[in-house]
Amino acid sequence: RILSKNYDVVITNPPYMGNNSMNSNLKNYLKNNFKNTKNDLSTVFMERSFDFAKKYGFISMINIPVWMFISSYEKLRNIIIEEKTFINMLHLGRGIFGSDFGTTAFVLQNYSIKDYKSSFKQLYEDKGAVDSVEKKEQMFFNDKNKFIKNQNIFDLIPGNPIAYWMDNNMFKLFENENLSKYGEIISGIVTGNTNLYIRFWFEVNYNKIPFNKSKMGEVDLNSQYWIPYTKGGERRNWYGNNDCVVNWNEKDNFSRSKSTCTHLYLRKGLTWSLVTSGRFSIRYFDEGFLWDSAGPAAFFNDELIYYILGLLSTNLINDILSLINPTINMPPDAINKIPLIIDNSRKNDIIAISKRNIELSKTDWDNYELSWDFNSHPFLKFIDCNSLKQIFNKWTEYKKNLFNQSKDNEIYINKQFNEIYNVNSEHNIDNKHVSIKLANYEEDIKSFISYVVGCMFGRYSLDNEGLQFAGGKFDINNYSKFVPDDDNIIPVLDSEYFEDDIVGKFVEFVKICFGKEYLEDNLEFIANALAKNKKSSRDKIREYLLKDFFNNHKRIYKKCPIYWQFNSGKENGFNCLVYMHRYEPSLVARIRTDYLHKTQKAIEQSIANCDNIINHSNSNTDVAKATKDKNKLQKQLKETQEYDEALAHIANQNIKIELDDGVKINYAKFQNVEVSREGKKSKKINLLKKL
Repeated sequence: RILSKNYDVVITNPPYMGNNSMNSNLKNYLKNNFKNTKNDLSTVFMERSFDFAKKYGFISMINIPVWMFISSYEKLRNIIIEEKTFINMLHLGRGIFGSDFGTTAFVLQNYSIKDYKSSFKQLYEDKGAVDSVEKKEQMFFNDKNKFIKNQNIFDLIPGNPIAYWMDNNMFKLFENENLSKYGEIISGIVTGNTNLYIRFWFEVNYNKIPFNKSKMGEVDLNSQYWIPYTKGGERRNWYGNNDCVVNWNEKDNFSRSKSTCTHLYLRKGLTWSLVTSGRFSIRYFDEGFLWDSAGPAAFFNDELIYYILGLLSTNLINDILSLINPTINMPPDAINKIPLIIDNSRKNDIIAISKRNIELSKTDWDNYELSWDFNSHPFLKFIDCNSLKQIFNKWTEYKKNLFNQSKDNEIYINKQFNEIYNVNSEHNIDNKHVSIKLANYEEDIKSFISYVVGCMFGRYSLDNEGLQFAGGKFDINNYSKFVPDDDNIIPVLDSEYFEDDIVGKFVEFVKICFGKEYLEDNLEFIANALAKNKKSSRDKIREYLLKDFFNNHKRIYKKCPIYWQFNSGKENGFNCLVYMHRYEPSLVARIRTDYLHKTQKAIEQSIANCDNIINHSNSNTDVAKATKDKNKLQKQLKETQEYDEALAHIANQNIKIELDDGVKINYAKFQNVEVSREGKKSKKINLLKKL
């Protein structure tokens, strides 16, 4: 009887339970009785409170703010806007009342008061931050975050979000036509099996990738079936993240997203990551691409694509998207709702600036190996100078110039669209939101080392720019200035046991590029970026190549390394690098006989030398050092002996690899090799360093 009555005031802190946590009885009950609020008990209690309150009565509660924005509660928001009245609201954010989603406390009147001016206070600056109660109190007494709104204005925005903080002019923008009227904005392809059909471009045979094709009819899918594929990725503006390909072999069948239109295949367009990291970013892609459901795409005619790219790269658009789509997912439907105003007097200027920023971003992207348009390491662009230190200074200025140009252009475009749209969105750009990378001493030296290793294997060449070998038949006669390793096996050891030792090859490369006169200074400059200890430059470089190069390479190449490190174990008794694209079935056998066995003999000789010092030296210091070295060498020898058994097991199998299968499948063929030992439990050994 009590619960059937109506009250002047209803106050509650409702229970919070999402649909996924409900049992079937509760779920079905809510589905049948609370269709507009069924997804969470907290919103069901909002709807129930309306029934408890008398007409003209008040409802007050603390709640999680999901109902204010997401599409599931659009009907609830419509009911509130049309039939109730916001008296006031505190939007508390995180850090109070213990909710991970943040909280909101509000008072509604159970009646619609025409033209009522509702009061809202936002008690956070960053919606993801967890603020102290004291900071919330300071914000409460500061009118900076107070907003007075007529709630009917929320009706102007698609989905009716309770976006109380927005300027009134922003709401009026939605009276204009939206982007859906000017082009096609759609979700991407669903392959049905990402692991089977999608690869990074650097994994497969480069010759099987058709670039810059404008029509599928131009592609011979029997020989070139790895189509460039845009698939989201990290936040980046204007251009980039072009690192995937999709298998479009005519023999394979794909399940495709309904919204993916074949007439748009290989057309130039715009793409973004479906899952954002707090700030929307969009990129241009040229002809020749397909696109994934994780990287939706937008297609517009002629020059309009560059005007719209400029618009979608502004702070204004981030403000608009926070209204119509406040979640981390950015589906095509959200982009479709963005209002478009075309100012013909500024159109050509904006198009030119957008094209320039695409060019700047592409230049930046192509400076690094992950671009298929990478030509050579950028240090070699300043080859008129022989000092790497001076070259790096020039590189630093060059990158700073690219960065500043891009940032200035973005600020200019922001100002232009603020005027076109008659809003006061922030026009300045935070440095962290500029996609151009600045020079970084350590990272750029490591990228140079990676390029040198690529030249050692013939992937790159000092004779010609661009990728030289990434699949097919390798011909060492195509190289002259710096000749790659002839057998695709480069030893990486803590001592120089071989003529083709990796440090020796590295030193030779630096000397060829920058001259003998500057060799020691250049090696010192390289080494100081890798370590701060007092070892010699060659020792620092050796230590990096032995212990850290592969891990850095694996990180840059997204856990799909193309240079594989055969590694005997934690004692580093034996290591060598090979290039996946030059792999042959006889490779493992050659590693074993030509390198591992010779390394073991060298270790044995070093142990004998230590014994000689221990037995005959009068220097306690020398004896102590020899004893320490011997102990290490004995551990290395034992490790290599166990490793030899596993290597022999694989060598006898003459394993083949298929580049189409990608790195991870091929890599696994050399891992967890079971070695049987008489009278002991069998042991599994990895031939390669772990991914």
